[in-house]
Amino acid sequence: MKRFFSILLLVSLVTTPVSQAAPKKIAVQPMQLLTTIGSPEEVSGAVVSGKSIVVFGTKSSKAYARAIDGTGKELWNLSLDQSAASIATAAAVDPVGDIWIAGATPLAMGLIAPTPSATPLNPDNAAIPPTTFVGDLHALTIWKVSAAGVLIFTQTLPTSYVLFPTAISVDKNGASTVGILASNKGSAGFLANADTTGVFSKLLQIGSVSTTADAVVRHSDGTFTVAGSSSETLAGKKVAGISDGILIKVSKALKITSVVRSSAAKGKRVWNSASSSLLLAGEVVAAGKTESAVTKFSATFTPTWTYRFASTGPTLSASSSHAFFISTGAVTQLNWNPKVPTPLVLTFDSKGVITAADSGPIGQNEVLGLLVTKEFGVLALTSSADSVSIFTLLPR
Repeated sequence: MKRFFSILLLVSLVTTPVSQAAPKKIAVQPMQLLTTIGSPEEVSGAVVSGKSIVVFGTKSSKAYARAIDGTGKELWNLSLDQSAASIATAAAVDPVGDIWIAGATPLAMGLIAPTPSATPLNPDNAAIPPTTFVGDLHALTIWKVSAAGVLIFTQTLPTSYVLFPTAISVDKNGASTVGILASNKGSAGFLANADTTGVFSKLLQIGSVSTTADAVVRHSDGTFTVAGSSSETLAGKKVAGISDGILIKVSKALKITSVVRSSAAKGKRVWNSASSSLLLAGEVVAAGKTESAVTKFSATFTPTWTYRFASTGPTLSASSSHAFFISTGAVTQLNWNPKVPTPLVLTFDSKGVITAADSGPIGQNEVLGLLVTKEFGVLALTSSADSVSIFTLLPR
C-alpha cells in the first residue's frame, strides 16, 4: 500500500501541471423587502404556517401572536395571556400547521413566588418591554394556536427561577423548549419537554452559574441536542476559553450523555442556533474581533465543514443550507467587501461549498430569524433601530 502511494506521489511530481483559471467569485444579490412587521420592542420573531406568516412577541406587557399574508395584510390577531405580564419569545410549527409558542408568565395565584433574582436575563435577541416586571416571570408557558388563530391550549410549568425561553422545537410527538434560568448564583440553561397535549415532564437544568441553552433539536430516536454557551464545567468537560460554545446530547430520560465544547483561546463563543440537520451557527469574540462561525456537524457531533466570517452579533442557521449574519468584512468566495455592517445570507451545498449569497440593506443592525419554507422560500428577519422587516430572496 505504501509503494502504491509512493508511485502516485512520484507521478504527481513529474506530470506537467495543467493551467487553470481562478474560480470566478460569486456575485451577491440584493434581497427583496416582503413587509415590515413591527418594532424591535414588540417583535420576537416569526414562523410560517401554510400561506400565513405568524408574528409573535410582547406588546404592552402581553404576549401576542398575529398572522399576515405575503403582502402584510393582517389575517388574525390573538392575545395569548391575560396575566399582569407575559412574554412570548420563541415559536415553531408542528407537522399539521399548528403554532407552538413558548414564553414566560407569572406563577398562578396561590403559589408563593420566590424572591426575585438579582441576576438580570439579557440573552441575544431578547426584547422585553420596560413595563414588564421580569422578576415575576417564573412559569414556563406554552401556547398552542391553530393556523386559523384559535387558541387550542395553554400549559405552564412553575419554576423557582426567573426564566427566558430562547427556542422551541416540535414534531408529531410533542415539543422541547430551551432557555435560561436566573438564580443568585448566575445563569443556567434548561430543557423542558411536553407531550402533544402540552403537559410538561420534569425540567432538566444544565449548569448552574454561567450556562445558556439557545437552540434545541428533537431526534427521531427520542434523544435531544441542545446548543448554547458555558463558562463552567459540564459533564466533566472543563471550559477552555473564557466561555465556550456547547453542543450537548440528552437522552430520552433527560440525562446528559455527551458534551462537545467549541473554544477560542481567551475568547467567548456561543452557538446561537441549530437546525434539524445539525447545521450550527454562532458568534466568536476573540483577539479584539468578532466573527460568525458556521459548522456542519455529523450525528456523532463530528465537524464535517466549517467557516468563519467577519461579523457582528448573533448568527443563525436554517435547514442544511443557509446561514445569516451581519457581515463586516470580505468573504473570499464572494465579490463582497462591505464598508458598513450589512445583512448577508449564504447558501451552501451538501459539501459545504458556498453557492449563492444575498444581502439586505444598510441600517439593518441585527438578525432575528431565518426560515426556509415551501410557500415563501427563504425568509430573513432583521431589526433596524425602529422596525423589524422580513426579506425574501429573489429568483436566480
